[in-house]
Amino acid sequence: MPMPQEIGSVEARELIAKVAARLDSDRAGASVAIVDPHGELVAFLRTDGCGLASINNAIHKAFTAARERGESGALGERSRTEGFPLSNFGDPRYTGWGGGVPIIVGGEVIGAIGISGLPEAADVELARWAAASIAAGTTPAHEEEQA
Repeated sequence: MPMPQEIGSVEARELIAKVAARLDSDRAGASVAIVDPHGELVAFLRTDGCGLASINNAIHKAFTAARERGESGALGERSRTEGFPLSNFGDPRYTGWGGGVPIIVGGEVIGAIGISGLPEAADVELARWAAASIAAGTTPAHEEEQA
């Protein structure tokens, strides 16, 4: 029986560190959540200057992206254009805000990242960048291995 891949705590912490370094260099405050493929929290960071509402928003964005195997903002757009409420999913953690992105390796969703606290377009861009860095094998541990 094939065993599904999941993002591990080491990889999640490395990804959080990479995102935190970028936030620090931009002097921006945000919350960053990494979840497993089921949407359950693996790692979390709230940087200095980040509002409290961003905590749950980041976690919920990541949850939505993992559960739906797609970006949280895309689900929100479908909800608006197709006229169905997100409450139809039966879990109050579903959100349609952009900034939740699945982490895909080898065609398989191994987890998701949610970022909140920046303007929504910046949340989306940073989350996509972070998820792509895992897929490309450029998390900090992988960068050291390749050097």
